[in-house]
Amino acid sequence: MGDIQEDMGHAVKVYKALGEPTRLKIALLLTRESNLCFTAIGEKLESVAGSTLSHHLKQLTDSGLIDSRKSGSFIHYNVNREIAEKFAPYLLA
Repeated sequence: MGDIQEDMGHAVKVYKALGEPTRLKIALLLTRESNLCFTAIGEKLESVAGSTLSHHLKQLTDSGLIDSRKSGSFIHYNVNREIAEKFAPYLLA
């Protein structure tokens, strides 16, 4: 029963993260273009302030839907395809 509870908790985090339109846009963007840094994501979204973008990326990362990897002074973001396949296959369609 623990696995089902754990999956439900994870699903709630993912759906909550994707329930905000800007975060959904970020997740969709990262399914099309991988390894984007903060600046590139911000440029592609245009009207999102830096502090707001940072908050959205944290929410998506905390849900497990996106992974971040530090490279020098940059952090690159990618969709965690395993989590997306399990909880949000729409992103990969």
